[in-house]
Amino acid sequence: MSSDAVPLTKVDSAISGLSSSPPESKIKHRRASSSAAGVYNINDLESEGKELLIAKETQKLNWKLNTSPATLEDKEVLKKFLTTPPVKKIDLHFPLGLEVTARNMKGVTIKDALDAIHKQFKKKADDELELPVLAGFEWDKEESWTRLKVHQKKEGAPTSSGGKKKKNKAGVEEE
Repeated sequence: MSSDAVPLTKVDSAISGLSSSPPESKIKHRRASSSAAGVYNINDLESEGKELLIAKETQKLNWKLNTSPATLEDKEVLKKFLTTPPVKKIDLHFPLGLEVTARNMKGVTIKDALDAIHKQFKKKADDELELPVLAGFEWDKEESWTRLKVHQKKEGAPTSSGGKKKKNKAGVEEE
């Protein structure tokens, strides 16, 4: 090494001749979150006093909590918003104290709620669940504005009659 070394200088050919600040038209601000227009924060709805309506379709699903929502016959129901107006997130409260949160920046759908519930119950066997079937949701603004109560039931409605005739006590077939 020689003693007359020249100190190194940084040269960037890409910006030579340009001003040091970036052009104003390119960078304005950070990208907004990917929420859709018309989707509310549940806390904003509470402060505005807007009422929530829950999709009635949830009462007719007869969905077992430990099965995947993908097993439902009516796939169109899964795409509907859980509440009107749509919200980004909502807490789902079970009677025994368990609480799960369903989130979707474009509006919580019925599928989002079922996915959140399924995540909690997927490892449970049928006989471990006292009330294994979803009966629906209830919104009680007196208790909590930001939370839906989850109602469960023992069994789902019969999906189809098996074509068998029922026998009465004497063993005679009835029609």
